[in-house]
Formats: sequence, C-alpha cells, structure tokens
Amino acid sequence: MKKKNTYLSVLITICSVILFSCNTDGETKEVIIEEAINPPSIILTKGNSWVVGDIASNEEIITEDGIRNWKDLDTKIRTYFKVNTSGQIKVSLKAQAVEGSSVVTIALGDQQKEVEISNTDFQTLEAGMFSVEKAGYYFLEIQGKSNTGETIADIDSFTLEGSALNEGITYVKEDFYWGRRGPSVHLNYTAPEGKDIVWFYNEITVPEGDDTLGSYFMANGFAEGYFGMQVNSSTERRILFSVWSPYETQNPDEIPDDYKIILLGKGEGVTTGEFGNEGSGGQSYKVFNWKAGQTYKFLLKGSPSTNNSTDYTAYFFDPTEGSWNLIASFRRPHTSTYLKRQHSFLENFITQTGNISRMGIYGNQWVYDTEGEWHELTEAKFTADATAKKGSRVDYAGGAKGNTFYMKNCGFFDDMTEMNTMHTRTPNGKAPEIDFALLPKGSLK
Repeated sequence: MKKKNTYLSVLITICSVILFSCNTDGETKEVIIEEAINPPSIILTKGNSWVVGDIASNEEIITEDGIRNWKDLDTKIRTYFKVNTSGQIKVSLKAQAVEGSSVVTIALGDQQKEVEISNTDFQTLEAGMFSVEKAGYYFLEIQGKSNTGETIADIDSFTLEGSALNEGITYVKEDFYWGRRGPSVHLNYTAPEGKDIVWFYNEITVPEGDDTLGSYFMANGFAEGYFGMQVNSSTERRILFSVWSPYETQNPDEIPDDYKIILLGKGEGVTTGEFGNEGSGGQSYKVFNWKAGQTYKFLLKGSPSTNNSTDYTAYFFDPTEGSWNLIASFRRPHTSTYLKRQHSFLENFITQTGNISRMGIYGNQWVYDTEGEWHELTEAKFTADATAKKGSRVDYAGGAKGNTFYMKNCGFFDDMTEMNTMHTRTPNGKAPEIDFALLPKGSLK
C-alpha cells in the first residue's frame, strides 16, 4: 500500500475508506468513511416533518410544498426516518433563503452541523456526515441560528446516503395525508363459533399522557360500524357511534332514501347526523370530557329487525354517575344480521399529531348470545392498515399484557409488533352484571 501525503488508504475487503490526519498535538487519528451500497434517499419534508412542541404551527409551516413560512429562531422542526443498521449518514438539504441569508443547525442525536443558506433559488446544500450506533427510528432536528430576512429558509427535502442505509430505510414516500396521520392498528377478537351474538361489551383505559390530540380509541367495532371515544381538540372529547350505509359511497348525499341509515332514538346531549369520506352512514356523538387513567365501559346491541333491516344500539357507562347512557340507536336497511367481526382499533385522525405516540388498554371483552349466555373474548389477531402494510411507517404495536390487550401507534417508536399475529390475554372469569331491561331508553319509542 502506497502512503501519500493525505494518508489515504483503500481497504477493499471491508468496503471502506480510511483517512489519517494529524491533530494539533501531532497525533494521528483515523476516520473511517464506510461505503454506501444503496442510492441516496430523498426525504420530502411535506410528508415526514413536524414542528416540535407546537401542534398548531404544523399547519402553517409544514405545507404541501414542504417547510415554508419558517420565521422563528426558537422553532425546531424534526424530520423522521428509520434505518436497519448502524453506520454513517451523509446529510444534504434542498433549501433556499427567501431573502437575505440564514445559518441553521442540523442535529442527529448529539451530533450537530451548521449550514449557511444564502441562495435565493433551491439548491442542494451539504450538511455533513453523521453516524448512528444501532438500527431504529431517528430524526434530523433543524433550527435557525441566525437570519437577516423575515423567513429563515424554505426546505423541500433532505437527502441521506451512507452505510447506515445499506440495509434499507423507512420513511413516507407517498400518500402523505395518510402517512402523516400514521398507521392505524386493530384487534380482531375470536368469537365463539356457531353463536348469534346480540351484545358486545368492552372496556378502555387510556394511560395518562397517552390521550394525544386526534386519537380515536375505538372499543366496539362490528361489521357495519364502530363505537368508541375520541380526543377532538384541546377542549373537547367525544363518545362516537357510527353505522355505515349498505350503499357504498364517500358522499352521504348520494345515498338513495331506501339505503339511508334511520335514527330510531338518541340519548340526552347526543348530536346525530350523517358522515362521509371513509364510507357514509349515520353518526352520533356525545361531548364528554373523559379522562386518562379512568376505565370506561361500552355496550353495543345488534339484532335483526323488520323488513330485512338490523337495529344497532350503543350505550356508554359514565363512571362519575355510575350509570349507563344511551348514545343512539340506528336501523340499517338491506341487512339482517347479528353482531359479527367484533374488533377494536386505534387511529390518529389529525396529521399534525402523527409524530406523537398514543396507547389504549382494552380489557374485559365479552359477548352475549341469543341463548342468554355470556362468552369471554380472550384471543385477538393484531392487524394494521395500508400505511403499515406498505412499510411507510412501522411505529405500531399491540398485543396482550396480563388480563388486557393494548394497542399503540405513532410517535416513531421502535418496539414494533408483527402484523397478523395472535395474542391471548388472561381470562377474568366474571361476566358483566347488566340488566338489559333497565338500560335507558332516551328518545327510543
């Protein structure tokens, strides 16, 4: 091996380049630049970035074009990705200064680089080399250090390349609305075979700190609808019950009259109407300030009715009052069935909080059949939606812990649960004590 003034040697056997240099004390140190096998990955900020600690700012700063309207030097923005091995990552950014010039810092873990942005058209600027010690999710955190114009910079994307990408990289490449919402996860319960199920009972506890804005903790799902609780805003939470129309459309105005969901009755303080976008049908909700750390009970009835229809009725137990509350009762035409496909799910419906994790504890599931028998549901299959299936995001988990099930999603955590796996909780062995005849009627006739 020939030694040059730069002390550069190529070690083909380990696919790396070793640079030798002298520090101020005259000591020689060794810097290994590992060879990248895969091509660079371009991570678009519009689908993978969030403002840190300011949910409302996401709507203004993370636009359909990328990072825009970024003016405050205190604002930090994180762009997320996952690598499958340790190694080096060379980072560049496609950015422009709208006016004047700016200096920004880019951090990955405890490593930090500075980049000056003075170009007034989009150019690719090199930030430098970083390293990661293990596989997992990481984020690039960018913050303005100084600027002479009103806006710090516009940033379209980050380009990553290096040996840490040699075994693949995960980030949102398409369908950015769904990617920013994050993966939805489900528990599909194993029901007793050969039984017609009339009632479905479930309980949910959301741990403190996991009641993230935009969460829907759906307790009692069935083949034709769902029933659970949501975090709708910083000041409002709801109990939501919906039934899909048998007429497939995203626009409720298109549903023929004989296919529309019929409201049979509702409880006090319940709002009812129609919904669209993810199927269409009848919807009801009650504004209720449920609290993290408290267990809430859900009860659903479904049974055939007149003229080839099925009636669905949802009840919610308010632990502060110690009583059941009627949410609503709907009739679904062109359907004659008992409750099927008992399941629960956890989803985020607000893109601005897709970077924040949430978790729900689902416990004490029971079903009641036409023969008057309760059956405990102790087995469930864990599944996830298209965002998870195509590998856009892998921050999802679920399973059993003791006598409960759990689901968790969003937040870019690493303890992922394999999809389509079966999980079994410990039985409780004691059926719910409910006198169905004493349940509130509300406006039911």
